[in-house]
Amino acid sequence: MTPSRRLAPVAAGLATLTSSAPAWAQANPAGSSPIINALSWVQGTLLGNVATAVAVIAVAMVGMMMLTGRINWRLGATVVLGCFILFGATTIVAGIQQAAG
Repeated sequence: MTPSRRLAPVAAGLATLTSSAPAWAQANPAGSSPIINALSWVQGTLLGNVATAVAVIAVAMVGMMMLTGRINWRLGATVVLGCFILFGATTIVAGIQQAAG
């Protein structure tokens, strides 16, 4: 098999991935309203007042554990970074979408 024949499927796959076709996953198919409502509830729960309070307490406790030497700094930084990603997800996605197009 020649190298050009081996690269043809790869080239076709790249052309498919880079083409500007409408994103079908963004459309709301019929009957998806309960799923969208459930995901909205989960989002509201994850980003609500209770989650904010739990995140503040978690960061405070992890910070105290890091200062007293009961937990290593890498694990503590992971917890803090996770809170930033959780609460900044909408801003992160908006920035990626703006950079993409």
